[in-house]
Amino acid sequence: MSGASVLYDVPGPRAKARNRVYSVVGVLAVLGLVAFAVLRLNAKGQLDPAVWQIFNYAGVRTGIRDGVLATLQVFAVAGVLSLVLGLLLAVARLSDHKPVRWFATGFIELFRAVPLLITIYALWVILLSNRDALGLSGSQPQFWALVAGLTVYNGSVQAEVLRAGINAVPKGQREAAYALGMSKTQVMTTVLIPQAVRAMLPTIISQLVVTLKDTSLGYIVTYEELLYTARLMSTNIIVNGNDTYIPVIIVIGSIYVAMCLALSGLANWIERRGRRTRTGIGVAAAAEPVAAAGATDAAGPASEAPAPAKD
Repeated sequence: MSGASVLYDVPGPRAKARNRVYSVVGVLAVLGLVAFAVLRLNAKGQLDPAVWQIFNYAGVRTGIRDGVLATLQVFAVAGVLSLVLGLLLAVARLSDHKPVRWFATGFIELFRAVPLLITIYALWVILLSNRDALGLSGSQPQFWALVAGLTVYNGSVQAEVLRAGINAVPKGQREAAYALGMSKTQVMTTVLIPQAVRAMLPTIISQLVVTLKDTSLGYIVTYEELLYTARLMSTNIIVNGNDTYIPVIIVIGSIYVAMCLALSGLANWIERRGRRTRTGIGVAAAAEPVAAAGATDAAGPASEAPAPAKD
């Protein structure tokens, strides 16, 4: 049987030559766009060294540092809460009790359908209106509105991810656990959920990366995260009569990319660690081989046949 793929026709000589031409033309087009963008930025003075010199100012670096810390703070709280909420919603949606299952389904479908920006803004208005009753001060309404919005949205998505992982576990394992006398809670916590988390770990981490990027929506509620800080700097810092939007966007975008890559690297490390089997059983050291002639001698009298009993 031929090794050619049955999903598509293998390109012939003309198709290969045509694909090479298309590749070269595409690369040249991309390089042309990059060169055009660089020339336009240079003409506008955005590549002037004086514009990039602003990042040597202590105030600018402090602002960027505070923005990164505020972003990571929101992400840490919202990430943990979304995982907990997602686990609870996934278990509730698989419940045998119809009211619990209907409530979880309605909650998930509602907050997955509503745009996250609207959810954050609505929560911000509610928290501002009840600031005194809730004992919130300073930037706490903005912080908790952003955290709550990210939690309910990403928690709903994580719930569907975990539910898919639980349903993907072979039914035989569930039936075997029930046959051993385990309760439904024990089966869920010791058999199904660990395997679901292990199987869906890449998707879970990918959604956490989305959570990290969605923290940038905090600018709409005036929370001083990284994007909001970047907007303030690019608006207030003027160099040679020009704004600093382009340098600030490039630097802040690079920081977001670095944080997402770091989170993805952590996910890959956790996944590699999870693949290792830890049975706790050590491997015994190999002993020296025994010669065939000495094997019977080593056995001693025990290897001899017993003498017949006397009458």
